[in-house]
Amino acid sequence: MPQASKTPVLEVCVDDPQGLSAAVSGGADRIELCSALALGGLTPSPGLIAAAAEQAVPVFAMIRPRPGGFVYTPEELAVAKADIAAVRGAGLAGIVLGVTHPDGRLDREAITRLRDAAGDLPMVLHRAFDLSPDLDEGLETAIELGFCRILTSGGAPSAGEGAGNIARLAGQARGRITIMAGGGVDAGNAAELLRAGADDLHGSCSEIRADQDMGGRLRIASERAQTSVAKIRALRAAMERAAMEQTGEETS
Repeated sequence: MPQASKTPVLEVCVDDPQGLSAAVSGGADRIELCSALALGGLTPSPGLIAAAAEQAVPVFAMIRPRPGGFVYTPEELAVAKADIAAVRGAGLAGIVLGVTHPDGRLDREAITRLRDAAGDLPMVLHRAFDLSPDLDEGLETAIELGFCRILTSGGAPSAGEGAGNIARLAGQARGRITIMAGGGVDAGNAAELLRAGADDLHGSCSEIRADQDMGGRLRIASERAQTSVAKIRALRAAMERAAMEQTGEETS
């Protein structure tokens, strides 16, 4: 489907102070703040939240109390509610969350509790959405629950592989909720995903670097992913080229 007329937004997910700085320097429009991206992203620490609050771009904080799946106990939901209160107190722009039933359907009751804790803080549905047995139904549920945006790979391992489903979801959404493509997004597939109808793009824009420390000797991983300013700029440039090409097609 055709790309919406608004300028596509680039969101970069980060999990440390270096990533915050790189995201802003590289030209990210928005930041998703996590800890432990190697585990898929967990709730960030109070110190990292405080650092993020000083940035010049909107920051949405991940609310995920542990690694693994998205079926949470009452105790874990209580932790998530407390974390939401901390994010609100810090003045961040919004939160990112997702809770499911064992079969992958969104857990309306649990999400409603978290929404009540969030108050007027905007909520984004993360890739727990991609576990939905019926993505079309999941999208309608997300809208009913008050999410402003869905991060999705179209139910596939990567957004490139799920581009067809992303296109269908964007058509179904009809502007009622923002569809943000994520999962392996880079400069090489940005144009394809925007042509598919994604409103926003989400990526880690990271590269593996070796830590020059004692990690190996202590049996601690000595390599870690770090946010790359160059990769952010490359993705930003690819998005801008795609937007210009789309504008040219619409006016020709």
